[in-house]
Amino acid sequence: MEIVERPYERVSTADAKSSLPRLLQEVETGRSAIIITRRGKPVARLVPYVDDKKQPSKEDILKQFDEIRNNVKGEVDIKAYIAEGRNR
Repeated sequence: MEIVERPYERVSTADAKSSLPRLLQEVETGRSAIIITRRGKPVARLVPYVDDKKQPSKEDILKQFDEIRNNVKGEVDIKAYIAEGRNR
């Protein structure tokens, strides 16, 4: 599961009402998440829908971590793995 930090666009309730199709398209394509404000104060967040049934359970995630730990033998150079991931 990949965690993606999205930039937030702030939109007033009036602007959200008049441009909802555009805002939905931006959220759906993952370009941004929207914070809807009323008089400058956040009241709602418009984010992509995630089907909870498709999300792995905590138990599944922990089981995957255990499998990784069991498959890795000896010392691990974390910095090398990070650098390798950045070069892909």
